[in-house]
Amino acid sequence: MSADDGEFHGPSIEEFFPGPLLFEGTAFEINRIMLVRFVAVAALILVFWLGTRRMRVVPGRFQSLVEMGLDLVRVNIADDLLGKKDGKRFLPLLTTIFFMVLFMNLTGVIPLLNIAGTSVIGVPLVLAIVAYVAFIYAGVKKSPKNFFKNSLFPAGVPWPVYIIVTPIEFISTFVIRPITLTLRLMMNMIVGHLLLVLFFSATQFFFFTAGGGWAILGVGSLAFGLVFTLFEVLVAVLQAYVFALLTAVYIQLAVAEEH
Repeated sequence: MSADDGEFHGPSIEEFFPGPLLFEGTAFEINRIMLVRFVAVAALILVFWLGTRRMRVVPGRFQSLVEMGLDLVRVNIADDLLGKKDGKRFLPLLTTIFFMVLFMNLTGVIPLLNIAGTSVIGVPLVLAIVAYVAFIYAGVKKSPKNFFKNSLFPAGVPWPVYIIVTPIEFISTFVIRPITLTLRLMMNMIVGHLLLVLFFSATQFFFFTAGGGWAILGVGSLAFGLVFTLFEVLVAVLQAYVFALLTAVYIQLAVAEEH
């Protein structure tokens, strides 16, 4: 970021590890990231409370918007991938994951918050673990005796080849999946935040520190910042959709007939 020494300093990873804001030195210490997460959860609860407290047969605009979001998860994710029966079973989980990720992603473009609640590993990791547990639960519930056997020992493979195939299946199915779910979400939010900070801090530097003809570059960096803000909103929605979609895909694989 721009500094008092007249030089430009770009954003760093240290921004994702801020000092405490409240209750410093206690077990309930809250920093900026935690506060942003609380705000996102409070906003999520408020939106659904306002959207569902007075349900009407002919919905108003706000109720229609909330129902549209719910239908996106129910129809395009749960029912399409899991079918009506299993989709209904796992719909609460998929809906919670989608909207929690969405609201925490969107805090990255909201003024005064300006950082995604999913840009630090805690929330992405917890959600990935929840998705992983749901995947295991669905598989064991569907086929208690054969789930792990069929996952680690695919049918049709000669027995000697299992020496190679089984470790690969174990790593890809039970290790890589939660890791990739976590890192995909977190890294997208980190990169998005760093780019936005870079554009807008450069704008501030060109306008107020460098001055003169450098202000022309400030106009350019401001334009890029505004455009990328819109792009970051799209990324926030897309990452929420992808996270919920992959969770449904893993559950669908767990309840497939071969298990």
